[in-house]
Amino acid sequence: MTSPASLDKTEQNFEAEVSQLLKLMVHSVYSNKDIFLRELISNAADACEKLRYLAIQDPALLGDAGDLKITLKSDESGKTLTVIDNGIGMNREDLTANLGTIARSGTKAFLEGLEEKGDGSALIGQFGVGFYSAFMVAGTVTVYSRKAGEEGVSRWTSSGEGTFTVEAVEAGPDGWTGPGTIVVLTLTEEASEYANPQKVEDIVRAYSAHVPVPIHLEGKEKSTDESGTETTTDFDRMISNGGALWTKSKSEIEADEYKEFYSHLSGQFDEPAATIHYRAEGRQEYTVLSFIPSMKPFDLFNPERKGRMKLYVRRVFISDEVEILPAWLRFVRGLVDSEDLPLNISRELLQDNPLLEAIKTGVTKRILTELKKLSEKDVDTFTKVWEAFGAVIKEGLYEDVARRDDIYELCRFKTSKSDGEWRSLDDYIEAFQENQTAIYYALGDSIDKIAASPHLEGYKARNIEVLFLTDPVDAFWVRTALGFKGKPFKSITQGSDDLDAIGNTDTKEDAEQSAELGQLFSFMNDTLGDLVSQVRASSRLAESSVCLVAADHALDKQLQKILKDQPDAAPMMGNTAPILEVNPKHPTILKLNSLMDVDNDRKLAEEMAVVLYGQACILDGEQPAEPAKFSEALGNILDRIN
Repeated sequence: MTSPASLDKTEQNFEAEVSQLLKLMVHSVYSNKDIFLRELISNAADACEKLRYLAIQDPALLGDAGDLKITLKSDESGKTLTVIDNGIGMNREDLTANLGTIARSGTKAFLEGLEEKGDGSALIGQFGVGFYSAFMVAGTVTVYSRKAGEEGVSRWTSSGEGTFTVEAVEAGPDGWTGPGTIVVLTLTEEASEYANPQKVEDIVRAYSAHVPVPIHLEGKEKSTDESGTETTTDFDRMISNGGALWTKSKSEIEADEYKEFYSHLSGQFDEPAATIHYRAEGRQEYTVLSFIPSMKPFDLFNPERKGRMKLYVRRVFISDEVEILPAWLRFVRGLVDSEDLPLNISRELLQDNPLLEAIKTGVTKRILTELKKLSEKDVDTFTKVWEAFGAVIKEGLYEDVARRDDIYELCRFKTSKSDGEWRSLDDYIEAFQENQTAIYYALGDSIDKIAASPHLEGYKARNIEVLFLTDPVDAFWVRTALGFKGKPFKSITQGSDDLDAIGNTDTKEDAEQSAELGQLFSFMNDTLGDLVSQVRASSRLAESSVCLVAADHALDKQLQKILKDQPDAAPMMGNTAPILEVNPKHPTILKLNSLMDVDNDRKLAEEMAVVLYGQACILDGEQPAEPAKFSEALGNILDRIN
């Protein structure tokens, strides 16, 4: 290839995170370097689809571009591989912005994911860093580009060592003037196999056979005749026709084709847990091809919480920013191709289009239906989906009230009686004890911490099952949950309990014993002052002496912990002090009751009340409200024992 003359030239530094990323790419030890080509082809296909969309409103943009396509050129003698597209292209400013920096926090997320996973092969493509994967195989990457509708070709060059140059040139290789983009990879000695045309074709068929733009391969191939004479001829053949996979009937598509398309679409290498491919007909006609992953993407909890569904209109790519699915289904990957939406509608107006709203409703309903079927027919696979995405699905319990009952059917929980297995709410209700009317739950940071909580003791004693809720989202949806199948949700750490009506306990004896301690409760209330709103007997304690619970109309204590450090949470938190519940049968409580009326022991009784309150705080995972006072009281009690 001839080297075009440079008109001017500037050298710039990559932003810090890109430099760090490039070092990883240049010195790559990734297990699967083939994916660099998938990423470059994906970028080229996106550029073609963008031009196709913009040309709907401005046909002049197509100019002399001809049919949109991607061309791969392999040159074994020169050890280069070139990727060419005639898509939207880039001007000089675009090259600097798109290839020298990363607009969003994709690089940081990629690097964090790499630390966790160890091998970046399965991560490239998920964070907008796909272009840089070229440096896994290339010593130098040169990009020529001309933006459609503009004049002038620009060249971007880098060896991946911290800097890049951008310059205006008269033309690209072999007099190319665009529009579109040419990416020339000068391969390293170790990666020279990627200049082999058969190797290139194999990679395309494995990873990019279903991109919606035709792919051509150009190069030289050797052949030997009967006399043994070897000849080299040029070839140019189509290796992918750009046919949209989703337009075919399901019976025509092999499982491997779906898997390849899923990998192309999502940038992930896991096996999809479910493939949903159907055509909706009636008032609106559209085709859906979507996938439920089995592996959690690293951007699942990105604060922007955007979905990953693409919108097409009659096979023309429109946008991947239209929120087709609600945020709590953002893990689903796929596309919708509408027959009815107008091609020339703006992306802003799309969000309020009634036809699109109907599509959104229909697709969401179908995804829920397919998840429900999966939960019934393939428990093991659904369990993987729930473990990966259950916390996200539960966001819908407070965000999507209209679908709450359907979401409840999907929810799975670990409980005090499930031995680490997942149980549905239907399973829970079937195990109700006599006179039980509520679904009991406990919020906490982990299952181990909840299982060790004293609040569980009374429920265990009565063989009552308790849901263990450990995801942060749980503290929010249970506040607005009206119940499931007429059974309300009730926290075991909030409000008065109703355990006396459940199980075989001597409630008459308990009531009499609690009545005898009325004076003690008043004494402890006076001693602790504003630290507690009330001291009362507990039926939720069986072995421990004390515990703290939230008042009936206050926030659950776990939610209070979550909101504690949030700057805007004060109005929601309120100022209600917790309730201190005591076990009227516990020896420590009975001892304290005997000390209360003896003048010489009253000081000891006060110190015991302070220590019991501090103990309840510690059992709740917090330090006592007055650590110095707690420490002094504990020291005085220990001194008296000695």
